[in-house]
Amino acid sequence: MAETQEPQQHEFVVPQEAAGQRLDHFVASQMEGVSRSRVQLLLEQGDVLVNGAREKASLKLRGGERIVITGEPHPAPLKAVPEAIPLDVVYEDKDMAVINKPAGMMVHAGAGQTEDERSKGTLVNALLHRFQKLSSTAGELRPGIVHRLDKETSGLIVIAKNDKAHLALGEMFSSRRIHKTYITLVQGEVERQRGTITAAVSRDPLRRTRMTTRPNENARSAVSHYEVLRRLTTRFGKFTLLRVRIETGRTHQIRVHMASLGHPVVGDTLYGSAGQLTDQSAAASRRKPGPERLRLGRNFLHAARLELTHPVTGKPLELEAPLPQELEEFLARLESSAAAGTTR
Repeated sequence: MAETQEPQQHEFVVPQEAAGQRLDHFVASQMEGVSRSRVQLLLEQGDVLVNGAREKASLKLRGGERIVITGEPHPAPLKAVPEAIPLDVVYEDKDMAVINKPAGMMVHAGAGQTEDERSKGTLVNALLHRFQKLSSTAGELRPGIVHRLDKETSGLIVIAKNDKAHLALGEMFSSRRIHKTYITLVQGEVERQRGTITAAVSRDPLRRTRMTTRPNENARSAVSHYEVLRRLTTRFGKFTLLRVRIETGRTHQIRVHMASLGHPVVGDTLYGSAGQLTDQSAAASRRKPGPERLRLGRNFLHAARLELTHPVTGKPLELEAPLPQELEEFLARLESSAAAGTTR
């Protein structure tokens, strides 16, 4: 009879700088790929002990507590299933496809409390319904997925239909032979017309959902080249529209790089951007019931262009996806609020 394997026990001590955080927030921040809802479920089941005792998710930490997780923090692995979700297919042949992914769609299933929450509505679900057969190189949960885009980032993503194409595309990405260009709107006026950011990127040790450019032994090289397309001075503040070409594809690379310059991507509250923009003009302060506010509801970041060589035929491919309507409309509203002569 096979021996039953016990769940691995996880232990850590709360650092003093985490004092004041909620227990569920802190535990989720320390465990990559584990959602707060999953942590709350473990707490309800008594699988998280603080100094040997069960505690509520809302417990405010003081620092120095010993936390032990006795249950399995990661839910059982899922197998992706087809789902009838419309796709914007920019390019397709027998080996690969390129999809224009909308903001709000996850590329593949992640950690969550229930199977339905984790396994539905993703790009993979839509791909399996549209193409049926995809490469198996990345596993059952991520068929066809060669690279990723953040959930709230829209734009072009490459899909492999077979393992031969997947392996070739993966090698092209790792050797930086696929060129990716993004359009982003950032807060503030970027001083230089063009520049290169070379700050290495790593997981933030205190907030595991974020990345950081602070020096860290686990940091990986990251290179982003930016060029100013337009500067806007508006009633809602100053903004800069940028074209960004990345040499590397680190998690949140453009978002964390721009935030490191003090210019977070508009709508990106994880890296310090405002959740909504407020009319700062003198007229707004006299207006009733209050100043006009703009809210985007996503990050102003779009993967607009891909340049690559076909992984099987060797044919050069240059593919583009225009800004989504919600970004065009948001930009138009900002430009309409600009003072005369201040958009350039």
